[in-house]
Amino acid sequence: MRFDTLLIGALSLILAGYLTQASAQPVTPDAVIEKPITTQAHAEVHYRVAVLANYGVAKSIERWQPLMDYLSQNVANASFEVVPLDFNNMNKKLISGDIQFVVTNPGHYFNMSGDYPISWLATMKSNQHNGSTFAIGATIIVRKDSHLLSVDDLAGHSVVASDPNALGGYQAAIGLIHSMDYSTSNFFSKVTFLGFPLEPLIYQVRDGTADIAITPFCTLEQMVAEGYIKASDYRVINDVTPADYECAVSTPLYPNWSFASSDAVPLMVRTGITRALLSISMDDPASIIGQNRGWAAPISQFQVVKLFNDLNLNADDSPVHLQVWQWIKLNQKWGFSLLGLFVIATIYHLWLEYKFRQKSEFLINTERQLKNKALQLERMQSAAILGEIGAGLAHELNQPIAAITQYSEGGMIEQAKNIGTNSVQYQLLEKIHQQSMRAGEIVHRIRELLQRKGTASTEFDAQEQLMVCLDLLEHEFEKEKINIKTQLTTTEIKLQGDKVGFCQVLINVLKNAIDAVSEKEFPLHSRKRILIDLHIVDQSLQLKIYDNGIGLTCANDDFKTSFFSTKANGLGLGLAICSDVIALFGGQINLSKCKDDPSSPWRYGCRVLIVIPLNAMPD
Repeated sequence: MRFDTLLIGALSLILAGYLTQASAQPVTPDAVIEKPITTQAHAEVHYRVAVLANYGVAKSIERWQPLMDYLSQNVANASFEVVPLDFNNMNKKLISGDIQFVVTNPGHYFNMSGDYPISWLATMKSNQHNGSTFAIGATIIVRKDSHLLSVDDLAGHSVVASDPNALGGYQAAIGLIHSMDYSTSNFFSKVTFLGFPLEPLIYQVRDGTADIAITPFCTLEQMVAEGYIKASDYRVINDVTPADYECAVSTPLYPNWSFASSDAVPLMVRTGITRALLSISMDDPASIIGQNRGWAAPISQFQVVKLFNDLNLNADDSPVHLQVWQWIKLNQKWGFSLLGLFVIATIYHLWLEYKFRQKSEFLINTERQLKNKALQLERMQSAAILGEIGAGLAHELNQPIAAITQYSEGGMIEQAKNIGTNSVQYQLLEKIHQQSMRAGEIVHRIRELLQRKGTASTEFDAQEQLMVCLDLLEHEFEKEKINIKTQLTTTEIKLQGDKVGFCQVLINVLKNAIDAVSEKEFPLHSRKRILIDLHIVDQSLQLKIYDNGIGLTCANDDFKTSFFSTKANGLGLGLAICSDVIALFGGQINLSKCKDDPSSPWRYGCRVLIVIPLNAMPD
């Protein structure tokens, strides 16, 4: 078993054990904030209280700071500061420990209570509606001249709201739509959340940018009272305002805003705040400026819980990575330890993968080299076997060739004595004698090649040897009906080296050209042609042999490899030997397609190029 697998398994066991232990133990204040707040005798502690900034930061501070001053006077050894925030920032500040109290609606409290340990201290009494504690709801507003008359008519239209988490707004309206058995996922054609303050929601409807506005309870009446809008320009959809209530509402009403505390705050401070809130009168300046009639004991949240359960609004839709980060922040001791262990395990795993890939590449390269060595060994074995066979064959052929040479030479002597040297018989015997001598030289050269002996170096005319090779293959050209054409230089080209080997190269190349234009795949309507171009270029002999046959089927270097052949009965030695012979002259031989040579007389077939430097002839 690999070490990284054991490491990851150990990480899983540690995490499972910790989660089991955490589920059985209550959350301590240390798990809530980074720096728990402690109280000391006669030492004043400063607390920050977050409030929803419905109407902007300035108005929120103006409304709530008098209550903070009241608490600072009535709670021993404590001072308070108001911090206006929106829903998201309130959550972040609470988890980081930057705030210790929140004043928010019960819907937001319900969402936070599932993730953060907070306690509800008191519920605010409304400044209107005879001081009712049920003052959270949503009002659905359209223009007076709108054709929308009921909730049924709202489907498929655009709507604006403050925030998706606002109970006194979007959530209450969605609950109303859900209670009427409509699908809430696509009821509106477009939903736009503008945040705080709330005035732009009504302005969007006024200007025709949106068809519908979902506002918190009493927003319309407050804007009318402050002179921002006229009540006669708007209409409320599904008006279900209870008796003795001054503001129009479209949804059921829920408990009013509440004052909640983080469990990290000492119990003595929380008790003092609750006592101070319940003691404040409706005539106190803090109540008048705060637009309420004081505070009451916390109200049951049954209706809110029922709404959220119906809509599944309490499900955490935040990304997984944010949920993990929140858990780590709340459980720093274990969280960062597990995070560090996970990072170390990941780095170790990546290092193992890197080393494994290195080893794999090394093994693949080694395997490739072994295959190449095996192929070379196989070729060397084949060459050794062929050398033994060739040596024996050359020895056996040498005697009959010598006999043919002697018989032809004796016949020539008899013909010269009796008939003369001009007779047809004499000329035929002379050709037989020449070819037998050439065959003997070839066999002799093969034996020297197999015995690794140097060949005799002689000076010869390259064009003369080319014409001799053409004469030898004349019968082949006529048999295959091949049009042979030569373009030769008028300058005499003298080469120093193995004359027999040079002729052997020419014969082999020309024979390959004959085979190429004689293949079955060669089109019957095409004329078989071979062109030989021999010139001196840049102090080098340059011989080009073109054919319009089937062309190359493999790479140039493959044809120079021993025992490689594209012919059914080929040994794969012809061009390999030719390459070695030309190399002895200091030159090289190359094959290419005719279409790759700009000077080619045609576009199809093969071109063989032999280049031998004239100033590099061996002595």
